Amino acid sequence: MPGFFLHVGAQVMCAHGGQAQPTVPNPRVLVSGQPTVAMTSPYVVAGCAFPPPPAANGPCVTAQFVMGSMRVTSSGQPLLLIDSQAICVPTGTPLIVAMTQTRATGM
Repeated sequence: MPGFFLHVGAQVMCAHGGQAQPTVPNPRVLVSGQPTVAMTSPYVVAGCAFPPPPAANGPCVTAQFVMGSMRVTSSGQPLLLIDSQAICVPTGTPLIVAMTQTRATGM
């Protein structure tokens, strides 16, 4: 399904409200003047409200996307789309893309 590309300035959060940022932006492809993000780039999460053990298994620390674009790649890696799926570590919950650019789409 087509969707907007994620870029460094996109607002991405863990399911508990922590802010997620990519650690390795892709400077080869820009959207809205900012680098895109390839599927292989891990995300770091800051400010997750999920409690630590023994109350729960949080907070979210990192996240990895497991699904990216099917047809658009950069340097051989799929780019991330607004509907790409990610898993947070150690909680196993998803990342939520709240806002991204709305000019460039991919599939």
